[in-house]
Amino acid sequence: MSTAPHTRTPSPATSTTVIRTAARARRARSRRPLLLALEIGVPILLLAAWWFGSLNSSNPFFPPLRDILLEFQKLWLFDKFASDVLPSIGNFVAAYLIACVAGIALGILLGLVKPLFWMLDPIVQLVRSIPAVALLPIFVATMGFGNEVRIFAIALASLFPVLISTIDGVRATEPLLLETARVYRLSRWERLRDVFIPSAAPQMFAGALVSLQVAFIVMITSEMLGAARGIGALTLLAQKSFDVKGMWAGILLLGILGYLANLLFTMTRRRALAWYLGAQKAASAD
Repeated sequence: MSTAPHTRTPSPATSTTVIRTAARARRARSRRPLLLALEIGVPILLLAAWWFGSLNSSNPFFPPLRDILLEFQKLWLFDKFASDVLPSIGNFVAAYLIACVAGIALGILLGLVKPLFWMLDPIVQLVRSIPAVALLPIFVATMGFGNEVRIFAIALASLFPVLISTIDGVRATEPLLLETARVYRLSRWERLRDVFIPSAAPQMFAGALVSLQVAFIVMITSEMLGAARGIGALTLLAQKSFDVKGMWAGILLLGILGYLANLLFTMTRRRALAWYLGAQKAASAD
C-alpha cells in the first residue's frame, strides 16, 4: 500500500508575513520613481528660482546666475580643469584613501589589543582634539607648500573619525558571535574576517562618512593657505581680487564636487552593506 507524500501546509502566520513583505516591497518599488523625481527635481527648481530671481540683478556681489554659469564654463571646464581641478581631486582622493586604510587598520588593532588601546588612547584623544586646520601653518612652515604637505594634513584630519568608529565597532562585537567563533574553533584570521570586520563594518562606514566631509573641508582650507594652485586657492584669489563671478563659480564647483563625493560614497556603502541594510529592513518589517 503506497502513501502519498506528506506536504507541509504553511501556517496562517507565515502566509500573512509573506504577503505583508511582498506588499511592502511593491510599495517601495512604486515609491522609487517619486523619490528619484524629488531628488532631481528639487535642485532643478532651486536653480530655476535662482536663475529667474537674479536675472535682472544689478548687485555687484550677487550677479545673475547666467553670468556665473558662463564664468564656470570658461574657468573650470576649460582653462583651469587640468591645472587646478584635477590636482585638487587627486589630493583629496589620495589623502582620504590613506586615512581610511590607516584608520581601519589601526582601529582594528587597537580594538583587539586592549593593552595597546590603553597605552595609545590618551595620545589619540589628544591629537584628535587639535583641529588640523590649526596645524596647517606649522606643516607649511616646516615642510613647505608641496602637495605632500596638503595630502598629509588632509589625511591626518580625516583619520580620527574612521579610527574611533572602527575601535568602537570592534569592541562592540556581540559576545554571542565570539562564543560561536570559539565553538567552531575559528582561527584568528577567520575571526577577524568573518566576525570582527562584518560586525564593525556599519560603524566603519559611519566614521568614513564623517572623514569624507572633514577631508573635503581641509582640502579646500589647505589650498587657501599659501597655495598657488587648486580650487580653494583660485576661489580665494577671486574673492581677494573682487572677481565676484569667479568666486561664485568656485563655490558652485565645490558644491557640485561635494555632492558627487557624497553620492559615490552612498552608492559604495549600499553595495558593501547590502546584507546589513537588508537585515535592518527585515527587522523593521517584523
